[in-house]
Amino acid sequence: TLALLKDKGCPIVIATMTAGDLGTAEYTTEEIARIRREEARQAAERLGAEYMCLEFGDLAIQVDNDGRRRVTECIRKARPEIVLTAPPTDYHCDHEATARLVRDACFAVSVPLYKTEQWDPAPPLEHIPHLYYVDSLEGVDWFGQPVPYDFIVDVSSAFDRKLEMLACHDSQRAWLRRQHGVDEYLDSCKRWSAERGKVIGTEYGEAFRQHTGHPYPHDNLLLEFLQS
Repeated sequence: TLALLKDKGCPIVIATMTAGDLGTAEYTTEEIARIRREEARQAAERLGAEYMCLEFGDLAIQVDNDGRRRVTECIRKARPEIVLTAPPTDYHCDHEATARLVRDACFAVSVPLYKTEQWDPAPPLEHIPHLYYVDSLEGVDWFGQPVPYDFIVDVSSAFDRKLEMLACHDSQRAWLRRQHGVDEYLDSCKRWSAERGKVIGTEYGEAFRQHTGHPYPHDNLLLEFLQS
């Protein structure tokens, strides 16, 4: 979906919450963080996107005011019209905390008196950006039950680029095999994307849910961009 937006002329900023500093059984935290940042930078470069790392620690993302300020500052610097983030219900606590912090930050970015207390802070946005959650892993919650989605984007034409970007994250492979019992994550991505694609009659798809609670925007700007 990011690649499709890029094709439409949208500037893209990719932000990781952590540098993956615990995702290894062979390196130190400093070594794996350095590797993961470079892999993420290379993946973003494949798309012509800017990359930021917010430098939270793995398994240590807290829903508190410090985290809210950091994420708010990131969004103010990027100044997006659309924000895509992790799902509120997923297998990993960091993903769920990210969803909450991004939700809060999208509200806070346009509050003039909310100070991020970061170095050289960006000015507030004029309005709350459109917020979307990506699919949870395999589309299920902690109990293996399906998580609702609002729509599926046909990503067939951009899928090779998605795989190229994922392949940049090579250090993830050994970790996923050890911790998750998952090998060949590229094949896993293909399988799940094909399942979503079947629903709409395409080769590959990505599912999203839009945050439309008060006072977030209700019009589906993501689909409007993609269909323009």
